[in-house]
Amino acid sequence: MIRHTDGYIYFTATVPEYDRLELRRARSIAGLAEATPTTIWHKHASGPMGSHIWAPELHFIDGSWYLYFAAGDAERVWDIRIYVLENKSADPLAPTWIERGQLKTGWESFSLDATTFVHRGIRYLLWAQKDPHIQGNTNLYLSQMKDPITLTGRVVRLSKPEYPWEKVRYWVNEGPAVIVRQGRIFVSFSAAGTGPEYCVGLLSASEDADLLQPEAWTKLATPVFAQSETNRIFGPGHNCFIRSDDDLSDLLVYHARSYRDIKGDPLRDPNRHTRVQPLTWNPDGTPHFGIPRPDTPPLP
Repeated sequence: MIRHTDGYIYFTATVPEYDRLELRRARSIAGLAEATPTTIWHKHASGPMGSHIWAPELHFIDGSWYLYFAAGDAERVWDIRIYVLENKSADPLAPTWIERGQLKTGWESFSLDATTFVHRGIRYLLWAQKDPHIQGNTNLYLSQMKDPITLTGRVVRLSKPEYPWEKVRYWVNEGPAVIVRQGRIFVSFSAAGTGPEYCVGLLSASEDADLLQPEAWTKLATPVFAQSETNRIFGPGHNCFIRSDDDLSDLLVYHARSYRDIKGDPLRDPNRHTRVQPLTWNPDGTPHFGIPRPDTPPLP
C-alpha cells in the first residue's frame, strides 16, 4: 500500500487463486475496501511465471512504476523466483505493463518478497531467499541496486531464523518492510509458517551505519506483533507501513486470519485478509506494534 503524488493510495496483494496481479486505488485508505480491482497481468500458461503468483509490491521509481512479485514455474511450481514488471505510464492502472524478467540475486534458489528503499542516495533491494548450504527455509538479504531491476555489489545476509518463534512449522524470515525514524532504520519481517504461528520480528540499524555490514543490525529476541486470541486475529504478518490520510500518524498494514484452526496446508487457505491499524512509537524511539485489533465489523 503506497500513497502517491497523484492523490491516490494504491494497493496490491496476493489474490487467492495465485494466478494474476491486481491493483486497487482510492482517495482514502478506507476507500480501498470498496475499490474495484484492476487486473494488470496474468500468469503464463507454461514455463517461468506460470504458478504461485505471490507477494506483489508496487514502487514508483524515477518516473516509472515497478511491480516486484514472486512466481513459480508452471511445471516446477516450487521454483519460486523474483520477477519485475514495469509501466512507464503515469497511471499504473493503464494496460502498458511490460515484463522485465527475473531479478537476479546472484544464485538460483527459492526467493521472494522483494522490497526496495533509498538511503542516503543509494537504492537497496531487501528480500527473502533460501540458502541451500544451511538449515532452514528463507533468510533476509540486502544488496545495492544499479537500477530498479539490477543488483550491484555484494549480497549480505541480515537475518536467519534462530529463535524458537521463527522456527514453528518452517524456519522462515520473509516479508521485510522498512521504516525510518529518529536516526534509525527499522526492518520488520515475518517469521515461521503461515498458520496462526506467523508473526512479525524487528531488525534495526543506525542511519549512520554501513547497512551492508551485518553486525550493524540488531534483531529483537521476541516478536513485536503476534496473534491475539482475545481479539480473534491469527497469524498476522507480511506488513508494510503507510502514513494516515491526514499525515499525522503512522499506520501498520498487514494480513491475518480471523480464525485459528485451518484444514490442511495453511498455504491453501485463502483467508489472510488485509487489515490496517495505528503504529505508535515508544519513548526510546522504537516502533510499538501493539496487538492486532479486532475486526470492525467482525468477520464471520
